[in-house]
Parts: sequence; structure tokens; C-alpha cells
Amino acid sequence: MTKKQLFTLEYPVRCSPGILYEFLATSSGLQEWFADKVDDQDGIFYFSWSGSEETAEVVEKEEDKYIRFHWSHAPKEEYFEFRIEKTEVSNQTIFIIKDFADKKEIKDQSRLWDHQVKELFHRVGN
Repeated sequence: MTKKQLFTLEYPVRCSPGILYEFLATSSGLQEWFADKVDDQDGIFYFSWSGSEETAEVVEKEEDKYIRFHWSHAPKEEYFEFRIEKTEVSNQTIFIIKDFADKKEIKDQSRLWDHQVKELFHRVGN
């Protein structure tokens, strides 16, 4: 089995870190843009898309900064992360996604994230 590679996507966003974080770290926020249905219990998130379900555990988080999830089916070292940073010069908010994919699937996975982020930005009024 080929080891997946970490890739990073960055998106400038016109939204406060506090509001954006709610869409990234709560089941109600994630359900707005990431999955059809999201529930969470004791740090475990249950995601549903068109009949399929996945679970992910929150492994690290810092309010208004980042949240890192680990899919229950994935190798221990793999994760996906949502991070919020501010640029020093312009004070612009940057939304960063870190995820893992096979090298040949990174482009497709990036397109999928682009689609999801477009939905997120629509929800936050960006």
C-alpha cells in the first residue's frame, strides 16, 4: 500500500476567525457545508453523505485557531486539519486545509475541497 502524502490548500476569506471556527469545529457548522448530517459525542464526529457514514476523532484543537481530525479508518499518522491564520501585513484571514491523499489523487482531492470550500464561503457570506 502506498503511503499517502500530506497536501495543503489555502483560501483567503473575509470572515472573523471566531465565526469561521464555528463552521469548522461544531456539528451544526460542519453540517452546513461539509456533510449532509453531522453529529458529535465526546470528541467523536459522525459524518453522513448520501447514505455512507464515516467517523473522525478530534485529536487536537485550539479555539479560533485550528482543529485536527483523524478518520477512524485511516492510518494513525494521517489526519485532516482546518486552520485559521491571519497575515501579518494585511491582517487578512486565511483558511488552511491539510489533508492526505495518494500522489495521483491530490488534484482530484483538491478539487473536492475547492467545491466544499465554495459552499462554506457561501454560508459565511464570503
